[in-house]
Amino acid sequence: MLGLSRWQLFKGLAAAVGIVSIVSVALIYFVPAPPSKVIMATSVKGSTLEYYGRQYRETFARFNVELELRETAGAAENLELLLDPKSGVEIALMLGGISDGKHAPGVLSLGTVYNSPFWLFYSSSEPFERLSQLTGKRIAVGPVGGSGRLLAEKVLGKAGVNSENATLLPFAGSAAAEALNDGKVDAVWVFGAPDAPAVHSLLLNPNVRIMSFPAAEAFTIIFPELVRLVLPQGVIDIERNIPPHDVSLIGSTAKVVVRSDLHPEIVPILLQAMVEAHGSRAIFQRSGEFPNGTDIEYPVAPAATDFYKNGPSYMQRHVPLWLSVHVQRALAVLVTALAIGYPLFRLMPVAYTWINRRRLFYWYAQLKALEASFDTDPTDKHLTRKQAEIERIEDAVSHIHLPLTFSDQVYNLRSHIDFVRHKIASDVNAPGRISAE
Repeated sequence: MLGLSRWQLFKGLAAAVGIVSIVSVALIYFVPAPPSKVIMATSVKGSTLEYYGRQYRETFARFNVELELRETAGAAENLELLLDPKSGVEIALMLGGISDGKHAPGVLSLGTVYNSPFWLFYSSSEPFERLSQLTGKRIAVGPVGGSGRLLAEKVLGKAGVNSENATLLPFAGSAAAEALNDGKVDAVWVFGAPDAPAVHSLLLNPNVRIMSFPAAEAFTIIFPELVRLVLPQGVIDIERNIPPHDVSLIGSTAKVVVRSDLHPEIVPILLQAMVEAHGSRAIFQRSGEFPNGTDIEYPVAPAATDFYKNGPSYMQRHVPLWLSVHVQRALAVLVTALAIGYPLFRLMPVAYTWINRRRLFYWYAQLKALEASFDTDPTDKHLTRKQAEIERIEDAVSHIHLPLTFSDQVYNLRSHIDFVRHKIASDVNAPGRISAE
């Protein structure tokens, strides 16, 4: 029908199947299906990091993705797990001041999520107004290698308090609060939200005092990753006026960091979980202040930057996660088809014409060669063979089946065959023709 042989049609079909197979394999590689489970490192049970991890898990469940929470000693261990590809951890909650993108390549930030204050509680009747007063004291700063201890050693060390002139004990969380109540420690250094169990119990304990940091602003200049925070008077319990006055604190900004190879479909779910968990008003933040794409330590993922600038994409708002990968693959196929198909569509008429005319060109070449051989041989030695050749060409042309649009070219060829035939006959009968005999 199109002037194509069965072999040509077979080759075209094989090429189409090959292209489809290559595109399918490429789509599976470049647009992989999202995982059904991801692992997130948080901290010890009852901590602020673990509390927010559980909130994230609820958001992930709505998207039919399981978020497994990995209990750790804190942010320092979280980073180690994130850098270890064998750990399986792809997401982690971190505190500022632990590390940065230079020392943790392959780790990207999705933005900061809340301010986490450092609390210094003590039971002495003598008010603590300077960190240097902790010299010679027993201080609960958390386990060795934990993020709380690392930050405590950094800040306390700047004030001249270290393991050589003070006793740094590994109590953390609720254990630290109990140790202070039991007189096992003189002070507790702990970080977390005011409603964290250990912090809240110490804030409400009438026998425990909280130290205000008069040099908080200076610490934020010395350590740019730290922030100055203020605990307003009466915010914990306004009826009992807890605290009885504004308390100046220093803290770190928590952030969500991920491996750079985290599946791109997981990123918007995680960002949505961050908005739901941290977007409201709190003691140390305004409504809508968090999450945000400002991070001075780690490079922010481009997807997060776009999310903060433009919000969720149309597909993220209206297409379920399980369907989104198929939509992306379909769009990729459509774009590829347009990119390849449009030029082919433009070239198809030219190719179609060339394929059909090529069949005629072959016989034109045969006819031209026959005419040239006759002109170079003035004898009639091979006349019979040449006449047979012209008949063979004409017979072959008469069996060519081409679309009607090429009929004029077929008749032109046949008229040229007649022209050559008459030329041969006239030259043979011409006077003075040299005979081969």
